[in-house]
Amino acid sequence: MKNIDQLRAHGLFDAKVPRYTSYPPANHFENGVGHDKQVDWLSAVSGEEGISVYIHIPFCKRLCWFCACRTQGTKTLRPVDAYVEFLRSEIRAVRAALPKGVSMARLHLGGGTPTILSVKTMSLLLSEVFSAFTKTDDFEFSVEVDPTEASDQLLETLVNFGLNRVSLGVQDFAPVVQDAIGRSQSLEQTHHVIDFLRARGVAAFNLDLLYGLPHQTMESFKETLDHVIAMKPDRLAIYGYAHVPWMSKRQVLIKSDDLPDNEVRFELAMLAQKTLVNQGYDAIGIDHFALPTDKLAIAQNEGCVRRNFQGYTDDQCETLIGFGASAISKFKQGFLQNAVATSAYQDRINQNQMAAHKGYKLTVCDGVISKVVEDLLCRFALDNSALNAEFPEQATFIRAISVMLMQRYSDAFHISKNGLQMNGWAKPLVRIIANSVDTFSSTEVAHSSAI
Repeated sequence: MKNIDQLRAHGLFDAKVPRYTSYPPANHFENGVGHDKQVDWLSAVSGEEGISVYIHIPFCKRLCWFCACRTQGTKTLRPVDAYVEFLRSEIRAVRAALPKGVSMARLHLGGGTPTILSVKTMSLLLSEVFSAFTKTDDFEFSVEVDPTEASDQLLETLVNFGLNRVSLGVQDFAPVVQDAIGRSQSLEQTHHVIDFLRARGVAAFNLDLLYGLPHQTMESFKETLDHVIAMKPDRLAIYGYAHVPWMSKRQVLIKSDDLPDNEVRFELAMLAQKTLVNQGYDAIGIDHFALPTDKLAIAQNEGCVRRNFQGYTDDQCETLIGFGASAISKFKQGFLQNAVATSAYQDRINQNQMAAHKGYKLTVCDGVISKVVEDLLCRFALDNSALNAEFPEQATFIRAISVMLMQRYSDAFHISKNGLQMNGWAKPLVRIIANSVDTFSSTEVAHSSAI
């Protein structure tokens, strides 16, 4: 790459920074913000608003070594069935606290392994959700599907409840890589799920890959990319593997010496970008790709791509309500996170009917910075005009951010008609640049690699 020395000079291969799926990042949520704010913020949601709903299923029959999600292993479905009963109670309590007219525009089941649920338990859960919330006309129902843990009967059940988008984790198809990350998943298993669901009318598929995995090479990753392209997904997310064994203890099973260095990680990321763009996908932000006909690509063309805990999205809802252990909710006023451990979550439901444990109340300045960070991550720009229109009393603060960015990264930006625009070569630096406006940034907090 022509500008590799400039990227290196700006610290791309050394920096460790947040992924900025929220601002502030979740590690800055405060224990003092909980149940009282949850009741107030739920009741303040507009009665005519469509909301997004996220349901966290933290259970897995196998714990993949690379995963840093809030999950736990189980050999039986007894704790899963019991957990879903607490979810149903939480859904009823939250719905009772919301204004009557609130409808549901998005529903996403994540984990963990949502497809670990039995047909009966999944039916109970979804019946509870659809009993609580009326769907909007453009309703989207998506589920994270593990092809190794998804029976045909369960997939049929999801379709019957209106499943219309599927997210499948692939990571990498190379056997040596799969062995090194504790995840065995064949091409045949993955194809079966896609073919089964397509035959039943599900048209939208997201596939997730990881670069920077142990024993991953340019050749092996190109082969995985070729397999994935042949499956013709509408979207792909190509994330950099975050090796954070201090946070996710299972990652100690992955040997650091087997991981590619950060410059090779960058080459793998660029390989994915070049391959997918050449196959007709639009690049979305730093790590997503979508066919031009997909809603995410359309949202990018219209300038309204956003970023949330699932990555880049076309979801325009102002309110996201998370159900389940560790689930995070987003309101106009700030963020709330449920108790993280399953046992603590269930205790809170027993005590309060709702489970918010910590969170963060946004200040006006936080709101400005949050918009700046999203602008950078989604559009590689700083739109001063839009910021001044939304925060008319913060013009001096907004200008100070612009001046700081131009002084610190004069080679990475050029002045546009509305503010600042990043130069193409500098886009890989965007998380580092976002970190420079982050007032919570601290060298004492450990994060994942910037690439």
